[in-house]
Amino acid sequence: MPSPDIAERIARLEAIEEIKALKHRYLRACDAKDPREFRACFIASGASIDYGRLGAFDDADGIAEVFARIALQRIDGKNAILDMHHAMHPDITVHGETSASGRWTLKFRQVNLLDNTETVTTGEYDDEYVIEDGRWKMSKCHFRRYWSITRPLTADCRVDQ
Repeated sequence: MPSPDIAERIARLEAIEEIKALKHRYLRACDAKDPREFRACFIASGASIDYGRLGAFDDADGIAEVFARIALQRIDGKNAILDMHHAMHPDITVHGETSASGRWTLKFRQVNLLDNTETVTTGEYDDEYVIEDGRWKMSKCHFRRYWSITRPLTADCRVDQ
């Protein structure tokens, strides 16, 4: 039987890996344009969301609506907004059996076929996590942009979908 110290350390490592998997599900939902899975990454009610220019919300339903409105736009049957989210450098602290916090660096690229632009952005996520219905969920997700660059897509640029 492992000592309590070993058992606690293993539980903490398992929690960290489950939280990483949660953030990865969230990022994949963003890029796959999946509003249902996007919303499922947050607690059922009362999440603190602040995405800067996209808005601040006291529940994840608001940001899920903004996400769907932006991500699901179509031109001639194809996606108008193409996103690529890469979060890295996770710094996750487990505070107890049911709560944790984390910071992630985001590398984000967006092709906007409505404006014919490409934007590259970097910044930091500041998250809090809780166990809800037996799974880790985000109870707080704040994003602070460090910098961004937007360039026009020129006539010789080809975007395939």
